[in-house]
Amino acid sequence: MFKKIYYIFYTTIIALIFSFFYSTAATAENVTFIKEYTYMASDIDSKVSSRAIALEQVKRALLEQLGTYLISETDVKNFQMTKDQITTLTAGIVSAEIIDEKWDGRSYYLKAKIAADPKEVVKSVDVLRNDKQKSKELEDSKKKAEEALKEVERLKKELELVKADAKKKGEYTVAIKELSATDWYDKGQALFTAGKLQGAIENFNKAIELNPQYAEAYLARGTSYYFLGDTQQGIKNYDRAIELKPDNFVAYVNRASAYGKLGNNQLAIENYNKAIELNPQEPYTYYSRGLVYLTSGNYQQAIENFNKVIELDPRYAAAYYLRGSAYIYTRNYQLAIQDFNKVIELTPQHYGAYYGRGLAYTNSGNSQHAIESYNRAIELNPQFALAYYNLGRTYSLNNNTQDACIFLKKAFDLNSELINYSKQDKDLENIRPSSCYKEIMSEKTSTK
Repeated sequence: MFKKIYYIFYTTIIALIFSFFYSTAATAENVTFIKEYTYMASDIDSKVSSRAIALEQVKRALLEQLGTYLISETDVKNFQMTKDQITTLTAGIVSAEIIDEKWDGRSYYLKAKIAADPKEVVKSVDVLRNDKQKSKELEDSKKKAEEALKEVERLKKELELVKADAKKKGEYTVAIKELSATDWYDKGQALFTAGKLQGAIENFNKAIELNPQYAEAYLARGTSYYFLGDTQQGIKNYDRAIELKPDNFVAYVNRASAYGKLGNNQLAIENYNKAIELNPQEPYTYYSRGLVYLTSGNYQQAIENFNKVIELDPRYAAAYYLRGSAYIYTRNYQLAIQDFNKVIELTPQHYGAYYGRGLAYTNSGNSQHAIESYNRAIELNPQFALAYYNLGRTYSLNNNTQDACIFLKKAFDLNSELINYSKQDKDLENIRPSSCYKEIMSEKTSTK
């Protein structure tokens, strides 16, 4: 019966994590920047190569202009980042839109713009700078584009001397394709950030068509499929990314998450193990592995993983929250209370932490503190059915029938599934004979 008491508590863990640690925000006014660029083609250039080079140059100029604006006019200056770092991240947030382009066989003229809401860009930059994985992907993309552009310039100089070198012409074509592929990749990342996953996949497809060895594009496409709910396609893309780059730490992490979503905890753990082997200093991987152990009922190993997360990052609030949850399952209520207190210290609006602390207080016999914690959770989230339920449950344990009925009725109104659960809850034995509880159950039965 002990595990049944916490079953519904367990089902809310994931939702509460994402509710508090991954939030979104609203829109405001846009600013627009426009740049022009003319590329003078060489004898070996085509319309395709000239356009690719012109687009890369105008895109860079626009992103730099946007970065300068953000530093001077917004709160991004408080992030203690260089202009180059900000420019790198904005490439994964906004895309250049071509306004006009002309090709006369000798030069390629291109005019493009970036229109963006500065406040929203700053919020996205703040999220990305704290997302080490995504930041690394965008840094790698920028480096890839720079390397492709340098290769283009090198081959162009060599071909000016030996115009008939078919091998070098082939290499030049490949370098141009790689340059174009990074542009499609960046566009895909911007669409991904905006939540336009199908559009992101289409752009990653184009990047892969141009460069079939583009491991990062497979990785990004896999993640897009994953969030669209096509987990199997996600895994296929992660497989390909790992095949191309066996040391791709992020691909193992994402593939582990996909296997976990499918309920294959063994393969999830194996992939997290490999990711940790490649990068033992990344706390998120221990956190994710701990979550798999927690949801599979292996609480001690879950706690060990959350211990490691906190050792690496003492301000990792989600790790304290899940470790506190694991302590509840193992009946270490005082340790659970300490962890939930730490979550509240780090994130004062986290209603899940107040709720978890309430459970720990209830089951350690401290009803008054439990009631205070549940009430605070309800204050922060008035639709939190489980908080009402456990508040009613606590009153029932203390033979306060009247208040128990009030809060149980509210819980049932918000979540009718709790009605059947309550019928088996031994901690409600004190209230079941009461007239108010019978009235509630009669009312709920008659409305079905």
